[in-house]
Amino acid sequence: MKKSLTSIILLFVILMASGCSETWQGAKKDTVNGAEWSKDKVNDGAQYVEKKTD
Repeated sequence: MKKSLTSIILLFVILMASGCSETWQGAKKDTVNGAEWSKDKVNDGAQYVEKKTD
């Protein structure tokens, strides 16, 4: 009984660790993409203002 409980807990810990790793990688990727998206939007806005003020 104790060995099976230990195995289940170990499996749970491994699954949690791998899930957290994937989540962290996804969060980092989204953050980088978000920064690029924001730069593009700011640039588009600046170009729009430049066209309207000329």
